[in-house]
Amino acid sequence: MQNGHNMGTEPCGVIVMDKHEGVSSFRMIQILRKMFDTKKVGHTGTLDPLATGVLPVLVGRAVKASEYIMSEDKEYSAVMRLGIETDTEDITGNVIRSDSAIPGEDEVYRVCESFCGEISQIPPMYSAIWQDGRRLHEIARGGGVVEREARKVTVSRLRVKKIDEATYSLDVACSKGTYIRTLCADIGKTLGCGAAMASLRRTRSGNFTLDRAHTIAELEDLSVEERRALLLPVESAFVQYREIELSDFYHRLASCGAEIYLKKIRTHAEPGETVRMKHDGEFFALGRVEEFPDGTAIRPVKQFVL
Repeated sequence: MQNGHNMGTEPCGVIVMDKHEGVSSFRMIQILRKMFDTKKVGHTGTLDPLATGVLPVLVGRAVKASEYIMSEDKEYSAVMRLGIETDTEDITGNVIRSDSAIPGEDEVYRVCESFCGEISQIPPMYSAIWQDGRRLHEIARGGGVVEREARKVTVSRLRVKKIDEATYSLDVACSKGTYIRTLCADIGKTLGCGAAMASLRRTRSGNFTLDRAHTIAELEDLSVEERRALLLPVESAFVQYREIELSDFYHRLASCGAEIYLKKIRTHAEPGETVRMKHDGEFFALGRVEEFPDGTAIRPVKQFVL
């Protein structure tokens, strides 16, 4: 697997950041553009200013991988405070209701368990979602409220632990687009006492975890070249996908966007599967396995080396 910083003269790869509290994801990107001396820097899913933790940042041609990394599952460690509702669904917002009647521990666990699996969430007004040409948080800060469509998300793990009578820690694994603030608020509504998120730390985004993450403070002490040397290869985002090695001939075809029939390269993959396409051991594209009139083939869907 090639080093992320060696793909051409421009830096290219993934830097996993441990975002600190109080800074927006957009501000992190502004800082990293200067640090890596390139304008081509993008993140893979917004973290609220209150939140900390894993923020994979794409540099150079790696920005092409954004939509794929954003679609991966996430894991979070959060703290939920019962007996309070705010307009932002976290403790930074204006309190709109408080309730001193906090349900017992068993009731909290029972209700939380009901939020495992596929659930429906209405995105919060204070979010980065675009609607009618504006971000929802821009509308909310202007005092507006608009109707939002509920979205289906999946909570695959929800472990709950009592901290004190009104405070619980949540360990969550979930699909993309899940709002932990909204999860807390919805649990509070079901309990009847209200709830708000008190803290949030993302511990995993796709394949990227906190043990590979760097802080802004760490990067500040390094030169541009030393920072670029920390870039992970783009392929590190896709190691969960099967790899398909292509010969010179089929590599040239795939580079032109042509589908590669599995029977021609004598390999097997399932329709609907995403694969890593490689040549001479180097990753160059993501492909999707599809059925065509002449058989099953890999269609290149995103190329990373031109």
